Amino acid sequence: MATQSPFSWLVDAANTLRAKLPADLPQSFTPPAWAVAEVQQRVVLFLNHVLMQEPAARDRLQRQRGRQVQVCWRDQVFQCAFTPAGLIEFIAPDASTHASAKAPDLVLRVNEPSPFELVKTVVQGEKPAIRIEGDVQLAAEVNWLIDHVRWDPEEDLSRLIGDAPAHTLAQNAKRAVDALRSFVKQQASKAAP
Repeated sequence: MATQSPFSWLVDAANTLRAKLPADLPQSFTPPAWAVAEVQQRVVLFLNHVLMQEPAARDRLQRQRGRQVQVCWRDQVFQCAFTPAGLIEFIAPDASTHASAKAPDLVLRVNEPSPFELVKTVVQGEKPAIRIEGDVQLAAEVNWLIDHVRWDPEEDLSRLIGDAPAHTLAQNAKRAVDALRSFVKQQASKAAP
């Protein structure tokens, strides 16, 4: 007897939502500039929080100080620079368009145009296809960061609620994420011919 996934409601909700939205919404939707800037600044804060817990990563980034990386996806551009402290500094879009602004040393272009496919790829634990332009050595450093630096949510939780409850919450969250990944892979394999 086949058992039903606990996430079947999620597929039904996603299919209902897709049916109600215009077919070209993922490609035509452009969020307001202020929202994009806020999200990008929050991403930088989060990345710096993670980097503060990784001395080896900060040491590597200190050697790249002043170098700039630009990430492009569809019409969205995120640009940052590495600081002497080994952290990341957000470069506002208007600052990068001035004539005196420095061109990025590395440009990473995400090839997948569909946000649904991009999220599916990431949820499955895979890296999306990216076209790399610019400094190869800097690209290797960024790749090292992606492969080796991880956020430890359990450590952050333990500062708030203690070690034992944080461990229990983290284990339950890990099980939920694993179940979600398994479900997404299962649905992707059913949809593939």
